[in-house]
Amino acid sequence: IFEFVDKVLASWPRGAKNAWCCMLAIPQNLRIAELISTPSASPFARALAFAPYMLVVPNHSGSIYTRLWCVYEAFLAYQWDKVV
Repeated sequence: IFEFVDKVLASWPRGAKNAWCCMLAIPQNLRIAELISTPSASPFARALAFAPYMLVVPNHSGSIYTRLWCVYEAFLAYQWDKVV
């Protein structure tokens, strides 16, 4: 979590006041199939629809873009003209 906090603080958009962190907001270890069965209606997609920014926070263990869900989130941000 320390690596995450350091990267968020270093990249925080000027003027941004709030953050929604899917890794903290969605129960990652539970069965979340119902939450993500329709990706465009997932909790992340609904939150991103109202957000002016999307902050991508990688870690030292590997590229986040090897994970399909992360690629989809980036696609939505691009499609919806979010500042990334």
